[in-house]
Amino acid sequence: MLDLVKASITGAVVTNSLFMLGGSFLLGGLRHRVQEFNPANARMQTGMLLLATIALLIPSAASHIEALQTPAFMQSLSLGLAAILMTTYALSLLFSLKTHRDFFGSAGSAEHEDAPWPLAASLGILAGATVFIALVSEIFVESVQYAAVTFGMSKAFVGFIVVSLVGAAAEMASAFSAARKNRLDMSVGIAMGSSSQIALFVAPVLVLLSYYVAPTPMDLNFGGAQVLLVMLTTLSTALVLSSGKSAWYVGVQLLAVYAVFAMTFYLLPS
Repeated sequence: MLDLVKASITGAVVTNSLFMLGGSFLLGGLRHRVQEFNPANARMQTGMLLLATIALLIPSAASHIEALQTPAFMQSLSLGLAAILMTTYALSLLFSLKTHRDFFGSAGSAEHEDAPWPLAASLGILAGATVFIALVSEIFVESVQYAAVTFGMSKAFVGFIVVSLVGAAAEMASAFSAARKNRLDMSVGIAMGSSSQIALFVAPVLVLLSYYVAPTPMDLNFGGAQVLLVMLTTLSTALVLSSGKSAWYVGVQLLAVYAVFAMTFYLLPS
């Protein structure tokens, strides 16, 4: 189901960047007139998304050149791009968590700080949640196509919207809660960090794993339409995040862009 995988990857980037971030700005803005966040972290995350968009654009463009329409070329190109994206993602972690950690401090004021959980308990809960999510994912993937037929939804809408929303539910709850507590840096970090992680780490890892677990290898040719939506998403979020400040109407704008994408995919014929 590689088409569903690709749609869910690009859909997750769009959902996290527009719906999750827009919802955080809206919910936080309804409680706080103006909120601030560190624009340095936001700029780095949007820059990483731009890099990922460029990497996805190259295979899509190459697929339209008749001389390059060979599986061997596309697979070799995808493997090379996957290595570049994963290396860039690893270096971004080194940059933000080690060498330039002081650049990414919080810009806003939190209403209260929650006491941290013990490390052992945190790791145990994380491991348990991972196991249960894996089981739920198996059930979800098996049933989602039948649900799509029942409710008259196209495969594109299921992959791009439904799977992405379900997959990001836990992160959305955390981002929305942080925004309501005036901890917008956390909300921006969750939304944009998740988008960057999916584009620069999850997608390349799936390309590599597809050689071992899938009937046919997966490439990074996502098609022009999906790449265009990721590009528009990157430009929209870069424009909104450039000021380092937010109000509730900024969230409305991002949600409106997401609604345009969702309506388009819903009306696509099956």
